[in-house]
Amino acid sequence: MSGTSYFAIRLSLQVALTATTLLVPVGIFFAYILARGRFKGKELLDVVLTLPLVLPPTVTGYYLVILFGRSGPIGGPVYRLTGWTIMFTWEAAVLASFVVALPLMVKISRAAIESVDRRLIDTAYTLGHSETSTLFKVILPLARKGIIAAMALSFARALGEFGATLMLAGNIPGRTSTAPLTIYAYAAGGGLSQANTLVLLFTGIAAVFLFVANRFSRRVF
Repeated sequence: MSGTSYFAIRLSLQVALTATTLLVPVGIFFAYILARGRFKGKELLDVVLTLPLVLPPTVTGYYLVILFGRSGPIGGPVYRLTGWTIMFTWEAAVLASFVVALPLMVKISRAAIESVDRRLIDTAYTLGHSETSTLFKVILPLARKGIIAAMALSFARALGEFGATLMLAGNIPGRTSTAPLTIYAYAAGGGLSQANTLVLLFTGIAAVFLFVANRFSRRVF
């Protein structure tokens, strides 16, 4: 396997691991408020968080370019203050993977939290535990298998992200070329042997995480 392929696999793992690390607290936060909260706009928030799951990745990537580009409402002020832009960096690949994988983290974690026996939660409140204490001592421990399944699936989704990453990070060899982008470049350029090797390796890695997700999902739902 060539150095380009090694770099692509390493970068994909780095991006997916970083994105998943960010997804865990953010995804659990939104999952909890959607599962347990009662507030106006709850359904709208659910729709917004779920949109990247159903939108074409290029559309999601376009939104990210608009928001985080040098002229965007988020990226513009950052660029003017620091001279740095997330565009065409490996951090952009992390952002793209984070956004497209977030719906999976939220949906599965929410289902796991909602599956916790309400009587146990009420008992914790009766014993004087605060909402925060109940979350960390009762809800999350009982929902942990579902959350682990959510993490595994989110990691696999982040690992395989293509469209939004291409829009935001580009496909710069040795810099932002993740495994999916490198496979596309190999296939488009006639490098089928390199593409085949990378596809098989990538498929094996993804399959491992899907296996983990399935094992934990069966124990929960």
